[in-house]
Amino acid sequence: MDDLHIVAIANQKGGVGKTTTAINLGAALAQAGHDTILIDLDAQGNASTGLGIDAERRKKTTFDLLVGDETIEDVVQDTAIRNLRIVPATSDLSSAEIELSQTADRVRVLSKKLKQVPRGTIVLIDCPPALGLLTVNAMVAADSVLVPLQTEFLALEGLSQLLTTVRQVRQSANRELRINGVLLTMADSRTTLSQQVEADARATLGDLVYPTVIPRNVRVSEAPSHAQPVLNYDPMSKGSTAYRNFAAEFAARLKLIPEAA
Repeated sequence: MDDLHIVAIANQKGGVGKTTTAINLGAALAQAGHDTILIDLDAQGNASTGLGIDAERRKKTTFDLLVGDETIEDVVQDTAIRNLRIVPATSDLSSAEIELSQTADRVRVLSKKLKQVPRGTIVLIDCPPALGLLTVNAMVAADSVLVPLQTEFLALEGLSQLLTTVRQVRQSANRELRINGVLLTMADSRTTLSQQVEADARATLGDLVYPTVIPRNVRVSEAPSHAQPVLNYDPMSKGSTAYRNFAAEFAARLKLIPEAA
């Protein structure tokens, strides 16, 4: 794999499994041997916490990357998972939008910083749950956008605003941006609603929706409190199996491995 792949993981709605997907997709790709960097672009810093980066270890953060002179190598750090590194976030990031708004070419700050990332790396950007300047920076820097979509009432209606933002970014700042795919999360196959949302999503979005669906799984919910991806916390759980399957599909979609016949 010689290309640099940058994927923004975005949904303006909170609580849809965005950070959980960023952590576990990053872990699964790393475990499969891919050099992976996770950029925590959410001021809550949940991706950093979920990968075991304590507050005292967050000396250099995404805030420094965006508003300071630091390079990506100045701020990235190792995690406990081989091949997976992270640029952590703290609550300082909440003021970054104000700082960026006073910067020339403010939507391209992250894009310029990521030009220093070595080829052959996968960069995952965990976006905040809002379509503000930070998310736009991520989309301008990215090749594609991965959208976690919770299987709940009105899920597809909420997707339209995100797709509009992607379209606007494509027209104004990043003509190459595309939708990587939609990942259905927190699914409960026992409920009619969950089944109906999945059916509607596949009917509306077709092949954009990944075959694998991430189930509601207590082990997935527990893992962040142990500062681990569920793949490490309980490798045999349904959630771990689902994220490994999804990571294989994601890799195939990025042409990291041959498409399944």
